[in-house]
Amino acid sequence: MIIKLIISALSVGITAWFMDSVTISPWWATILVAVVLGIINATIRPVVKFFSLPVNILTLGLFTFAINALMVLLCSWCVGDHFVIAGSGMGKFFNAMIFSVVLSIVGWVLNMFAPKKKKNKEA
Repeated sequence: MIIKLIISALSVGITAWFMDSVTISPWWATILVAVVLGIINATIRPVVKFFSLPVNILTLGLFTFAINALMVLLCSWCVGDHFVIAGSGMGKFFNAMIFSVVLSIVGWVLNMFAPKKKKNKEA
């Protein structure tokens, strides 16, 4: 679990470093953003995805990008001044959408290097 938290924090930090429109002020705020985003993705995101299922089907799954952007904006609002996404209105929304896509790619790459759990086969 600690390794997943470290990977998530590294993903958030690297993504914020790549994007000029996203600012995470103290270094420890990357851990805070990773924890808050993990809690939001575990609790609120499944409910939102369930209720937006008809729209998600009509858009062939592309509405998931909007849901991810909304979850990033919610995380930014929860964390406050430590996690700032530049822009206003739709510009801020698109910056959050780009952040979520880049965060997914960076997290995927970093998870490739994470140690795998060994399965015990008792037969």
